[in-house]
Amino acid sequence: MSGNSKLTEAGSRPSSALRAPSPRERGEGEDIAIVGGGIIGICAAACLAEAGRNVTIFDRTGICEETSSGNAAAFAFSDVLPMAHKGMIRQLPKWLADPLGPLSIPPTYLPKLLPWLIRFWRAGAPEKYEAGLAAQADMMKLAEAEWMALLDRSGTRQMLREDGSLELYESEAEFRVSLPGWAARERFGIGFRHVEGEELARLQPGLSPRFVRGTFVPGWKTVADPKLLGKAVWAYAQSKGARFEKARIERIAADQDGATLTLADGTTRHARHLVVAAGAWSHLLASQLGDRIPLETERGYNTTLPKSAFDVKRMLIFSGHGFVITPLETGLRVGGAVELGGIERPPNYARSKALLRKAQKFLPGLDAAGGREWMGFRPSLPDSLPVIGRAPGNRPVVYAFGHGHLGLTQAAATGRLIRDLVLGQTPPIDLAPFSPQRF
Repeated sequence: MSGNSKLTEAGSRPSSALRAPSPRERGEGEDIAIVGGGIIGICAAACLAEAGRNVTIFDRTGICEETSSGNAAAFAFSDVLPMAHKGMIRQLPKWLADPLGPLSIPPTYLPKLLPWLIRFWRAGAPEKYEAGLAAQADMMKLAEAEWMALLDRSGTRQMLREDGSLELYESEAEFRVSLPGWAARERFGIGFRHVEGEELARLQPGLSPRFVRGTFVPGWKTVADPKLLGKAVWAYAQSKGARFEKARIERIAADQDGATLTLADGTTRHARHLVVAAGAWSHLLASQLGDRIPLETERGYNTTLPKSAFDVKRMLIFSGHGFVITPLETGLRVGGAVELGGIERPPNYARSKALLRKAQKFLPGLDAAGGREWMGFRPSLPDSLPVIGRAPGNRPVVYAFGHGHLGLTQAAATGRLIRDLVLGQTPPIDLAPFSPQRF
C-alpha cells in the first residue's frame, strides 16, 4: 500500500481510518511540538513517537538541512573534556593572532561576545573541572548506549563506522601537553594507545613526517554521512507517526495549559508540550519566555572533497590546528575551527580555504580540487554542557540545545531525556548539571 487514497484489501475504508485521529485532526492542536529539524529534534521526535505520542517538528528549511547536515560525522563518545580544559585558553593569544587560525573573533563582535568569554574563562576554574568532567562522562555513556539502540531500532546500523580516530602531534612537547587529558579519559574507562613510528604510519599511510606522535582511540565512531543518517532516522520517526511542517517560528508563549507558536505567516499552532531544539537560535526563543541563557554561536567551516582526494583510513584530528578530516560515504570532509561571530555575519570562506591548505601540507598528495564549501552554526554554552530541562515556570516547555561540537554525538541521549521529561519519567542520569537555571 503506498498511500491513503487506496483502499484496504478488505475494500472498505482507507488505511488511515484504522487509527485514532490525532489531536490536530480533532481540532485540538498539537500534542507535542518540536521547534528545530536538526539531529536533536529528529531524535526527540523518534523517541516520543515510539512512546505513542503525536509529534510535529517545525523547521524553516527542512529535516536535517542546516547545521546537522554538514558536521564532521563523529560519534565522539570519548570527547569528555570541557572546551575550557582542552588548552584553548592557553592557545588563545597565538590563535587570535592569526585571522584564519583555529579561533577567530571579528573585532566588531568582541564587545557583544565579552560576557560569554568571561563565563568561558570562569568555567575553566580548577574547582569546576571535576563536576563538568563527570557530567559529560555520564552524558557520553548514555549517548553511546542510546545511539546503538536507536541505530538498531531504526535499521540504520549499517551507516555506523567503527574505525577509531587518530589524534596527531607535531612535537614531543605538544604530545606531553595532551597527557593529562588522556589520563582523565582513562579514569572513565575510555580506551586509547599512544603510537609513533611504524604504527603511526600504518594507521594513516601518506602522513607528513612532521607528525612525530599520535593517539589512537579504537572506540571512536563515525557515520557514513550525517545528513543521510538524520534523514534515515527521521524516516523511522515518520513510520511511527511523527509529522513535519515547514515553517519559521517567530514567537512562542506558554502557560500551565500548553504552548502557542506563532508562525512567520501570522498563523498560530497550539501544543500541550513544546520542545525547543532550534540550535543556535534557541536562546532567542527562550528569551521570549523570560529565560536568559548565555548561548553563543561557533561558526564552523568545512570543505567536502571527492572520495578520491586521498585514502584517509579513519578520522584524523589535528588538535593543535583545530580541525579534523573525516572519510565519508559521500566524500572527504576537511573542517573545523571556530569563528565566534554570531548568526548574522556572512560566511568567510577564506577560513575553509585555509583549512584545506593545511590539509594539503599534512597529507602530501591530497587532491584539493572539486570541493564543496560549507558553514554551519554550533550552539555553544560556556561550560560545554547543553541545556536539557524544563523551562522555569513554564512546565509544558522543555529546552534541548547548546551541544556545541557534540550535537550528533549526544542526540540520541538527548532524545531519550526529552522523552522522559515529557512523559514525567525519571531520567537515567542527573540532569542538574544541564539545568537551564544553572546560569
